[in-house]
Formats: sequence, C-alpha cells, structure tokens
Amino acid sequence: MKISEIFNLEKSQRELDFVDIDIETDLPLFLDPYNLSLKVDAWSIDAHRTIQSFFHNVIDLYKAGRRVEAKQLFVNLSEPNETCLGVSNGKPRGRGVGTNEAVEIFDNITSSQAIEHGLVGHLEDMVIFVDNVGKDKISDLITNVIRKQLIEYTQTQCKLHGIPLTKEVPSGYFWDSSVRKWNNIHTEMLVVEEKKIILVPKSIVTFSYKYTPERYCQHFVLNFLQNEHIRINSSLVQRKKLKNGTEKVWVTKKDIAEADKTFRKEYLREFTKQHPDIFENFRSSTKHEVEPLTHDQLEIDDTFDEIEFIDILIDRLNKIPTGAKAAGEYHRHILGIMEFIFYPNLTRPIIEQEIHQGRKRIDISFDNSATSGFFNQLHATKDIPSQFIFVEVKNYSSEVSNPELDQLSGRFSPNRGKFGILVCRRIDNMEKFLERCADTYHDQRGLVIPLVDEDFVYLLNEMKNEVKHPEEGLLSERLRKIVMR
Repeated sequence: MKISEIFNLEKSQRELDFVDIDIETDLPLFLDPYNLSLKVDAWSIDAHRTIQSFFHNVIDLYKAGRRVEAKQLFVNLSEPNETCLGVSNGKPRGRGVGTNEAVEIFDNITSSQAIEHGLVGHLEDMVIFVDNVGKDKISDLITNVIRKQLIEYTQTQCKLHGIPLTKEVPSGYFWDSSVRKWNNIHTEMLVVEEKKIILVPKSIVTFSYKYTPERYCQHFVLNFLQNEHIRINSSLVQRKKLKNGTEKVWVTKKDIAEADKTFRKEYLREFTKQHPDIFENFRSSTKHEVEPLTHDQLEIDDTFDEIEFIDILIDRLNKIPTGAKAAGEYHRHILGIMEFIFYPNLTRPIIEQEIHQGRKRIDISFDNSATSGFFNQLHATKDIPSQFIFVEVKNYSSEVSNPELDQLSGRFSPNRGKFGILVCRRIDNMEKFLERCADTYHDQRGLVIPLVDEDFVYLLNEMKNEVKHPEEGLLSERLRKIVMR
C-alpha cells in the first residue's frame, strides 16, 4: 500500500515531491551520488558534501596507513529498509549492502589498489573500479551516509501533508560531517505498522545509472582503443578495397573487447592509470546525460494517463469555492498543481516556514533546483537572489492588492531569496497589478509575479497539448512587463 493511500492524501505521484513508495515491496529505484553531485539546490548540496566528507575521511585514514580505522567506518553501514527502494523480492529487505557486505567493499577497495593509484576520487568512482560494487550497493551506502538529511526531508514532507510522526524514535546511524564520525539520535520519524519509513525526493532517484563501467568502456575506452589499433596497424585492423579505389580501415569494438577483456574492472583500472584524461572526459561528459526521472517514468501503475490527470486537476480547481472555508483545500490543490508543473526546477516544498524567529510565516517555499531556464536565470543573469522560491496562496473572493504584495515582499532577504509567486483566484486588471509589482521591484524590495487560476488552467492545457515547459514563456513575459515598466 502506498504512502498516499495509507494517509488518504488524495494525490498521485505527479503531485508529490517524494517517491510514493509501497511499504510492502521495494521499488527498483536507486540513489545516484553522481546525479546528486550535479544538483544546485541547498538540500542536495548539503547531502553531497556529507557524502564527500565520509568518503574523504576514509581516503585520508587509508592514505595515512590507518586502515583498521578506515575499515571501521564501514561497520555502521546497515541495510536501509526504511526507504523501500532497491531490488529486493517481496517485502523490503535491503539487498544492497549490509554490514558484512560493507566491510567486503572496503576489502575490495584494498585489493584493487584503486586509492593508491589515485583512481577513486569520488564515492561513485567505486562503481567503475572496485570489484563487486554496483549501483545497488552504492545507493544503500549513501542512504546510510545521508540518513539524517533524508529524515529531515521526511519530517518536512509529513508536515506539508499532515502525516503524523512518532516522537523519540532512534534514527539509525548517519554520517555527522561536523565531527566526522557516525552518529545516532532520537528524533521524530514516520512509523507505519511499527516500521520506520524514510521518504526520498523523487528528483534524486534513478532506475539505472549513466555513471557505469559499461558506459565508460563502451563509449570512451573502446573508442580510444579503436583509434590506437588503427594507428599502430595491429592484427585486429580490417581492410577493404572500395569500388572507388579507396580503402576502408576499421577495428570492431567486439574484437578489442574479446582480445583485451576490456569490460573487466581490472582492465579499466590499468587502462585509466595510463590514460587518466579519458576517464576525465567520461566524468565531464556524463553530466550532460543525467536527468531527473519524468512524471511518466515515476508513475509506474497510475490509474490515469497524463491527459486524464490534467483534466482532473482543472476540474477540481474550478470546483473549489472561494473564501476562508475552502482555503485549505485550495492551498493543497495549488501545491499539487505547482509540483506537477514546475518539477524538477522547484523541489522540496515546505509549508508555513517560520522566519524572523517565528514572527512571520511563508505559505510555501520551494528549493530552486533549476540548472537552466527561467528559475536559473533569476540569479544567473537577472541578479535576483533565488535560492528559495516563496509562494503565498490566497483564496480570496475579492482581489488581492497592495497588502498581500507587501506581505510577500516582506519575507524576502538576500540570503533566503528575493523572488516570490503570489497565487490567487483572479485579478481583473492584471496590468494594473503588474504596475504595483514593478513599484516593489524598482524600490529594490524584490520581485513578485502573480499567477491566477486562469494561468494555471492555461499552463495545464498547454501541457496536455504536449507543449514543453509552457511556464517558461508565461513567467518570462510577466517578468519582462514588471522589469521594463
């Protein structure tokens, strides 16, 4: 049974920021440290730094000859059943890495001499060079390392959706980068049927890695070796005289792989020692191949296809009455719509976040995870701080005006961000309201863009018509009208 069903959230995976796991069986999804290292939002940066802290501590101890201490760091790695992710059959049981297998990983690191030869500079490099280490074990390893961040994420998502937490539950071991050691605390946790559950952001999971020894070998190592065999005119070179008088010269990757056993990690280690630049090309090029999973990929057994789903969203929006009594319903529905439209650029929504020592609250704040497009350009080219995106939602029967605009801009700061979205049911004179937003912007109090029901219906219909990222055009147009006034 899924989390959304257990707690009657009345939301599909498309409306949720976390992976809507079934607590009875594992989903074949994995955490990818390389994917995580490329993300720009605050949560992912903190998680990646924690992973690097753990790994660098292992490396430092290892290189200092303190290998017993380095090996001891792997003892606290356990089977992370709490996420219900991985490749187990039947009930979740963490087939990736347990304590014994974690110690075996360290032994394999030692026998491979990957550290001595400088091959392993990042945790994900172990997948390439260390025997018997694959995506499942790496995924489980980093789940242990960033368990605290994942628990804190679970706490915010439970608060967002009104899911009860249990107090004073042992967290399980996590890596504490501040003191560079494993730690274990009592905290609030999600407990379902006496089982601890940890929710995982859908933006950081994957079905299959791009950062694999197979891809490194097939597209980088063998490409290099093909040219080398032709250059030295080896016995693997094949030649054919063409009708136009020219000669075709080639070497097949299959022949090279069979001759040199290139797909073995032992070979990859030796090759990379001699040609480190090829591996660096692999690392740098892979980042262009890594993308978050789409809604369709995540909706494994969804009842509705995307077109039906969009129609349902629009119908629900139109049926919500205005006024205070329906404010909570409108707030929850808008949150789901925004999650659907703005993923993966906006992630990890937090509800009613306190600022100024609790004197003020923000309806919703998102992490700005965009690496391109409108939300990335806010800080990259528009000089508008936007680490977090603030959203105020008003279900007023009357129009919003200056007080609501001032309320949102009053939440801004250079550190938190100075961009927000004011969501309301309607604005009869949009041009007049944009003038008010322009006054706020030109007074250097931040940038606020209004979105009304009609805008969300337009964006949803554009998505139904397979228009890619329609929000980019709408937001850019609103921004231009505000900035140019």
